[in-house]
Amino acid sequence: MPSKPASASASAESGKSTATERLSQVAGHVAGSQDTSPPESETRGKGRRRSKSSRTAGPPADYSDVLGNLQKLRTIAHTPDVNNRGYVRQKSEGKLWVRERLDQLLDKDSFREIGSASGFVEWRQTGPRDEEPVGFTPTNNLQGFGLLGGRKIILTADDYSIRAGHADGAISDKTVYTEKLAIALHLPIIKLTDGSSGGGSVTSIKKFGWSYVPGVPGFIEAINGLNMGIPNLAAVLGPAIGIGAARAVACHFSVMAGDIGSLFNAGPQVVELATFEEGLSLRDLGGPAIHCTNGTIDNLAANEAECFDQLRTVLSFLPDCGHSKLPPIIQSRDPISRTNEELRTIIPRKKTRMYDAKAIIRIVVDRGSWFEIGALWGRTAIVGLARLGGHPVGVISLNCEVNAGALDAGGAQKITRHLKLCDVMNLPVVQFVDVPGYAIGTVAEKQATMRWGVELAKAYLSTTVPLFNILTRRVYGVAGGVMVACRDPMMRVAWPSGEWGSLPLDGGIEVGHRWQLKQAEAEAEGKKQELYTRLEDEYRRLMNPIRTANAFGVEEIIDPAQTRRIAAEWTIHV
Repeated sequence: MPSKPASASASAESGKSTATERLSQVAGHVAGSQDTSPPESETRGKGRRRSKSSRTAGPPADYSDVLGNLQKLRTIAHTPDVNNRGYVRQKSEGKLWVRERLDQLLDKDSFREIGSASGFVEWRQTGPRDEEPVGFTPTNNLQGFGLLGGRKIILTADDYSIRAGHADGAISDKTVYTEKLAIALHLPIIKLTDGSSGGGSVTSIKKFGWSYVPGVPGFIEAINGLNMGIPNLAAVLGPAIGIGAARAVACHFSVMAGDIGSLFNAGPQVVELATFEEGLSLRDLGGPAIHCTNGTIDNLAANEAECFDQLRTVLSFLPDCGHSKLPPIIQSRDPISRTNEELRTIIPRKKTRMYDAKAIIRIVVDRGSWFEIGALWGRTAIVGLARLGGHPVGVISLNCEVNAGALDAGGAQKITRHLKLCDVMNLPVVQFVDVPGYAIGTVAEKQATMRWGVELAKAYLSTTVPLFNILTRRVYGVAGGVMVACRDPMMRVAWPSGEWGSLPLDGGIEVGHRWQLKQAEAEAEGKKQELYTRLEDEYRRLMNPIRTANAFGVEEIIDPAQTRRIAAEWTIHV
């Protein structure tokens, strides 16, 4: 048999080599799509180039050149540069890297990134029409889909290691896109804030060559989502600055990591030049001791892991969209028929003695379901989320252990905020009412208690969420009337310990019988006290709650031990 010409043999070998190389490229791409941890030689975008003969043959039919370059960019983005100054700073401050946060928060392997190749690339030309990346800085804000407790969510997370989250390291269209996506798909959105979330930096002027009039990209969409009942939940996992701070505070729920979190309009250096306050640390300026106690941030967590736990818990009570879906119901192992005899003695017979209002909540709701919101601020009020018979509910109570339960400006603000949350999320509200009225005195007046009390009244009267009132003890004044008489028909029951009226007897007797008491004092020593005691005894007798029920002034007086069953039946019905 005649032998093949040498040139033909070489051509065959070359074709075989090209085919093998393309197959290797495709195999590498398929493997890479499942594993973003390639050999060290490829981690910084210096992968193997195609041979000269392959390049001159034209682009590969399988687009492996494009896919290969994409994989290089994704590999760089997924591989932390341990020598990068920003990454070193992140770790030295005890913070997780942004992708480590995603791994800890989301269900395992559930994150699907949006804009995985977005960033700033340095390209090298390898042919007339070919090029390859030799350097890549990803954008400093990650977006994507993920699962949280099995539920699909949208997530946006700042990467503080790249330009501290400033605009010159971001692409604002990504942030705006995810806000729009959450609205379009009716999906909750989680925001992990660490930096300015695309906020401005003066370096942008130098970069663009001109100074722009500031805007708030994505903020309008975020507010639209809030008003639609798209759950917006935020964790402050570092310094939240400017628009980053605003995005976190605007959310339905926010939590700050106590060991690393802070929040402010401008950082210490800007503050020093503007207000001459020198030597402020991030925590001095806006740490948890400030913003978790003034209502700017809802809750405090010990660390990042606890922040993630709180986000999971809050989301478990909320629907994907309050305008179109109902809150999730779970199977409860705690029977609604459970009686609680300890509730019969939890309210002291002596009117001046206090009790633990949170204990009542924990006893009545499903065991282990109580989650308090805003425990460190507005402490005259108690609000949170819980379940009754597996159904999510909002809970509101007054706290008689703080200011004797008189509702101050902070407490009014907290209840107002919670009412609006429950209203937009379709969560019925169970209220435990023991309120002697709005706070009084010079401190209360300076805090604009009446202003915030009126705002609370407007919230009660403008929301439509179903309310169930349990009158545990006092219901007095405008504050009491606002809380229990804001629905028609009113849904309420009273405990035997209930008392109510326009004014508490303490102070009310002095006002209503001032002239008689003054005359008695003038007649003889001890006469005033004798008259006061006689009047108080008479009023106490007439304030027997059964007399109110006789007149249908209260719909029903119940055995406190049966409170759980009654409240749960109402919740399940509505």
